[in-house]
Amino acid sequence: MSLRDITQNRFVKLGFWSLLYTAWVIWLGNYWWILGLVVIFDLCVTRKVKWAFWKKDYKEGEPHNFWLDWLDALIFAVLVVTPINIFAFQAFKIPSSSMESSLYTGDHLFVSKLTYGPRVPQTPLTVPFTHNVVFGKESYSTLIQNGYRRLKGFRQVQRGDYVVFGFPHGDTVLTKAPADDYYTWVRTSGREYTIERLGPIKVRPTDKKDHYVKRCVALPGDTLTVKDGLVYIDGVQQEVYPGVQLTYTVITDGRKLSPRVVDELGLNTGELWFDSRIPGYPRMPLTAAMLEKVRDLSTVVEVIPVLDVYPPDMPDSYLTIFPFTDDTRWTRDYFGPLWIPKKGATVSLTAANLPLYERIIRDYEHHSLHVAPDGAIVIDGEPSDSYTFGQDYYFMMGDNRHNSLDSRYWGFVPEDHIVGKPAVIWYSSDRNKSFPKNIRWRRFFKFV
Repeated sequence: MSLRDITQNRFVKLGFWSLLYTAWVIWLGNYWWILGLVVIFDLCVTRKVKWAFWKKDYKEGEPHNFWLDWLDALIFAVLVVTPINIFAFQAFKIPSSSMESSLYTGDHLFVSKLTYGPRVPQTPLTVPFTHNVVFGKESYSTLIQNGYRRLKGFRQVQRGDYVVFGFPHGDTVLTKAPADDYYTWVRTSGREYTIERLGPIKVRPTDKKDHYVKRCVALPGDTLTVKDGLVYIDGVQQEVYPGVQLTYTVITDGRKLSPRVVDELGLNTGELWFDSRIPGYPRMPLTAAMLEKVRDLSTVVEVIPVLDVYPPDMPDSYLTIFPFTDDTRWTRDYFGPLWIPKKGATVSLTAANLPLYERIIRDYEHHSLHVAPDGAIVIDGEPSDSYTFGQDYYFMMGDNRHNSLDSRYWGFVPEDHIVGKPAVIWYSSDRNKSFPKNIRWRRFFKFV
């Protein structure tokens, strides 16, 4: 018997697909799906049921129906791609420059959900191949809502990882400004004005929040501090990754940098402007390697770090810096120390530290919370002077440190918001250039 005969044997096929399917059911942890073995048995052995009921069996010489063939291809794509999208990989596009020069605006990625383990869909009634919007409308229904559950992944989130996650403040979206942070608008302008100008608002479940990508700089249980724009964990300065950009004022002899120099340095022209009054560039994001090259340019006279000290420059007032209280005196460059909540850990609650944890308690872990007239903190109707966290939390920062809305502006990222880890860039284009110069060929199929 040849190898071909063995692989085409229906009982060999049955054994192979049954083992593969059973392993998936064990991974999923829902053993009702084991009934699917009946379908596999029929597909491989008995072949009594026409499972592809929409598919037409053509007789010899019969012309094909164009629309039926397209329907067959579409259904096949939905049946094959949807499970891959849910459990393995999902396409993602870098929407902003918050991660330059690590991940570029216009990078198209495949995000691995297997690395940290995929989430079982909490909102399963969704239009295939969409996340939360299609044709300007919500692409999902909340008629069925499941609890949070994550399948086993290859490993946990590690410090320094690029991570794709649901935007923590994305549970409430302004219809006329969906990319803006609703809570920042409310703190700075008031709720009535915000809704009147940019509303109405839409409420989204956890797994339908917009996706962000940042670098994880602190893990559950870490104590984070930012000094001079640099990250310290438990008092130890962390690695400055090659893509991390800090901002500098670059003073020149009155001349602009040439387009060739700008292109060679890899500067984002969308963030660069020349001010003849300096003369120079008031805000130039540079990596450590770019900084050395800029200092060596003959047109450059001086390079000065741009660091926000207290009180911060507008618009980075205390109303925009987490935890949104003037008591901390934190800025984006001088932040913390801040302890990152860990599952099972208990903290004492006081009026002073409640702003750090109130969103966790109320919105991420779904407890009722209010402060009584006598100052007592009341959780689920009971006075509480401590709280035990129900899940892990992370602190995320963009590599473009002065052009990134990240955990410094909205706080902790809950574990149930984690989507996956960027795996490979399959396409990249520069919106500041015209075709074909906009295509970044060197980034095609680059592993992240």
